[in-house]
Amino acid sequence: MEMHSWYGEQSSYIVSYIAVIPARCGSKGIPFKNIVDVCGKPLIQYTIDAAMYLKRKRILDDVIVSTDCEKIAQISKNLGASVPFLRPSNISDVKSTSVEYLLHMLEHFESNNVFYDSIVLLQPTSPLRTVKDIESSIQAFELNKSNSLISVYKEESINSLLMYKKNGENAVPLDNFHNTGIRRQDYEDIYIRNGAIYIVDSLYIKHNKRIVSSRPIMYEMSKVKSINIDTNDDLFLARSVICR
Repeated sequence: MEMHSWYGEQSSYIVSYIAVIPARCGSKGIPFKNIVDVCGKPLIQYTIDAAMYLKRKRILDDVIVSTDCEKIAQISKNLGASVPFLRPSNISDVKSTSVEYLLHMLEHFESNNVFYDSIVLLQPTSPLRTVKDIESSIQAFELNKSNSLISVYKEESINSLLMYKKNGENAVPLDNFHNTGIRRQDYEDIYIRNGAIYIVDSLYIKHNKRIVSSRPIMYEMSKVKSINIDTNDDLFLARSVICR
């Protein structure tokens, strides 16, 4: 297994990376969502193509698809990704967590004496995430020597000062300063996790059973590139951007 150092002699932080693309069969909103057609390609292809490019550049050591579906497995193999196993049904339903299938993946490889320092989790439902986004995230992860990274976008139209909970017929502010007359341009920046890229240290996820630490590194993406396909409306938006 080849290891990488982005900064040559300036850095001794050398890690190996496996990209994991999760793709269950089931989907409540869009049937076979992960392979639905998006401008002539199955949705998952946008993520596999980007990851395979970085594998050819030797930035990623391996690219695997974690799926419980023979059809998705075959499409993924045809696109160059590895599918070393079919995910067991007990970690493939709607209630299954990312931690469960990532730990299953690590156990599979480690039982065969294959070890990876870090996992790059790439959801196939983020087709507008680019090669540069993934590469820059890995660079930020290494530069900051963190145990986790999340991709985010800046939300300029939402702020806690504008948010309320409902209590009967009354609006209950989330922020005690909601009525202080602060100008919109003076709001604090709010960043929202977009699910496009997660990077986590393998030891961290094994010891803590989670993929995001209490103070993860942030990698900022645009709001458009942060489109995450969960509903038919999201699919329409993604197609309108990609197919134009």
